[in-house]
Amino acid sequence: MQATIASVPGQQWQWRGHSIHYVRAGDRHPQRPPLLLVHGFGASTDHWRKNIHELSQDFEVWAVDLLGFGRSAKPNLAYSGDLWRDQLHDFIDEVIGQPAILAGNSLGGYACLCVAAQRSPSARGVVLLNSAGPFSEPEPAPQPSPFRLAIQKLTRNVLLHPWVSYWLFQYTRRRSVIRKTLEKVYLDPSAVTDQLVEDIYRPSCDPGAAEVFAAVFKTPQGEKVDTLLKQMDCPLLMLWGEGDPWMRARDRGAKFRQHYPELTEHYLQAGHCPHDEVPDQVNALIRDWVLTLG
Repeated sequence: MQATIASVPGQQWQWRGHSIHYVRAGDRHPQRPPLLLVHGFGASTDHWRKNIHELSQDFEVWAVDLLGFGRSAKPNLAYSGDLWRDQLHDFIDEVIGQPAILAGNSLGGYACLCVAAQRSPSARGVVLLNSAGPFSEPEPAPQPSPFRLAIQKLTRNVLLHPWVSYWLFQYTRRRSVIRKTLEKVYLDPSAVTDQLVEDIYRPSCDPGAAEVFAAVFKTPQGEKVDTLLKQMDCPLLMLWGEGDPWMRARDRGAKFRQHYPELTEHYLQAGHCPHDEVPDQVNALIRDWVLTLG
């Protein structure tokens, strides 16, 4: 059983009238950029607890809860990559005070990519860990039949019905369901600890959490990843948990290389959250890569 690791004490920042939770560790280094760690869907700064202490030995490290998650406010808004892009950009500008290396997992990776592409002065580089986000289709997909379109529309309307989305939220936030979900996306079952389950369960009890859950699933797809990569010109490190059942890491990695061939990439024996499952490997890879940027 893995030992309990204490959370890093946090602070609050006011952004657009909403309270945002963040943590900071380590000292500023004149020759090294700060690191900003961004969690995935349903997670928080706590998901980086295995990384913050070690990385802060060499860097000034920040982690922030995206609006709607963790200990940040959960207003009833239209959530999108653009919203979180602007939050991260403003956080770097107003709180960190200088361009940073952004490291993001899953949904957080997509938000970091949006910053690097569309708010480039904030990004010194990007680290993506099993990053989410859609690619453009190489050619138009075949048009579904009218019957299939009707079924898809009906299914979407049912799932977006307030009562149904609330029931789904109440089901998925149960500790037992959180644990089963994590055990499906982590290769190492011992990494799914009571502490990890509680870190994800706790924010789901906050006022507004159910509405955020529903709002995120109503959000249209954001800008395509290949379009974002065309707009980006900073160093990119890709870290893939190769055992991720939610994405075919090798195929997805090939798409990133196609559109951004100068990237650096590593494939790890881990699932969807390699920073939490194999933190020592991830910490070393991030440290060595950032130090080579000079």
